[in-house]
Amino acid sequence: MLGFITVFTAFVCVLLMLVVLIQNPKGGGIDSTFGGSSANQMFGAAKSTDFIEKLTWGLAAALFILCIISAIMVGGGAVPATPAG
Repeated sequence: MLGFITVFTAFVCVLLMLVVLIQNPKGGGIDSTFGGSSANQMFGAAKSTDFIEKLTWGLAAALFILCIISAIMVGGGAVPATPAG
C-alpha cells in the first residue's frame, strides 16, 4: 500500500510541475503557449486560466494530503517512548 501511495505521489508531483510550467507569469497562460488565437477561441481566455489555476490548487492539495498519509503510514502513528537513562 505504501508503494502505491509513493508512486501516486510521484505522479501528482510530475503533473503539478507540468501544470505550473504551462502557466505564464504575465497572465497569458495556455492561450499564448499553445497557438495564440486558436487556443483563445477553443478555451476562452478566462476559462483556460481558471481551469489551470483550479487544477494547480487541486494537485497541490492532493500532494499535501498524500504526504500526510504516507508520513502516518511510515511512522505507524505511534509516539516513540523516551529511553530511560
